[in-house]
Amino acid sequence: MVIAIVGASGAVGQELLAVLEQRQFPLSELRLFGSERSAGKKYVFRGREYTVQLLQHNDAFKGVDIAFVSAGAGVSRMYAEDITRFGTIMIDNSSAFRMEDDVPLVVPEVNAADALNRPRNIIANPNCTTIQMVVALQAIERLSHVRRVHVATYQAASGAGAQAMKELETQYRQVLNNEPVTVNKFAYQLAYNLIPHIDVFTDNGYTKEEMKMFNETRKIMHSDIKVSATCVRVPSLRAHSEAVWLETEQPVSVAQAREAFSHAEGCVLMDEPENKIYPMPLFLSGKDEVFIGRIRKDLTDENSLSFWCVSDQIRKGAALNAVQIAEYLLKCKNGK
Repeated sequence: MVIAIVGASGAVGQELLAVLEQRQFPLSELRLFGSERSAGKKYVFRGREYTVQLLQHNDAFKGVDIAFVSAGAGVSRMYAEDITRFGTIMIDNSSAFRMEDDVPLVVPEVNAADALNRPRNIIANPNCTTIQMVVALQAIERLSHVRRVHVATYQAASGAGAQAMKELETQYRQVLNNEPVTVNKFAYQLAYNLIPHIDVFTDNGYTKEEMKMFNETRKIMHSDIKVSATCVRVPSLRAHSEAVWLETEQPVSVAQAREAFSHAEGCVLMDEPENKIYPMPLFLSGKDEVFIGRIRKDLTDENSLSFWCVSDQIRKGAALNAVQIAEYLLKCKNGK
């Protein structure tokens, strides 16, 4: 297969290269694209050096089977026609097309088959917080329909990109050295702080990030599920955490939930509170799965459970999910 990566120099673009190599994705040719700032940069993939090409309105995607696009919603909208007009499948990591009816929104552990119905040859990668939550919710959905969810997210600097991670590290040094603190990527200083504000606020008081969790979850799960989210930026570098409260139609016991999580695709159970074993972002950065612990009954409702989950935002929340979609398409193409 001929594979392209748009936004190759960004955090997700770099992770895409790593994931493709680690998973030994079968490709015969690789093309890298980026902005004027990135064009000309060189990266090594499988022992060979590749140069980033300037993304332009031309026929550079002719012959490309799959293009992974992670350069922001504006770029995705601007170049979607150039990318797809020769038959290339565009797996887009931005918010540009997620809620459009003729674009599937896919998390392979939940709704892989949706990727086969793509009228515009575009498949959308969901928001990172939605991805890790629905992977976990799907395990419970198989036991009893999940009617509603309350979730609080604890989102690492990685969610705002590579420069945001560097800014957080810089802020910590500046604070410790009693220097003025640099604030560019966040609304406020993130070091030694929490910011209950990710993306812009909407008229209903929720941010766009929080509304993504409501709308995207329903589309992915083909469900009437309702999600109320509070999204918080926290001063950790990488991997997002979520505290989830869910209500099911029928009661689900803690034992049933543990059993479901332990066998669910893409999930790893880490739930031994007596031994202080539970998921933490410090130790799970760079991992592929959604790690789940602190499973317990909600004390306010017999039909409700609470749990805590952690997943690497750059991997499962972005690059890995996109590559898993491509792997599914390849599997279907080969008739397996």
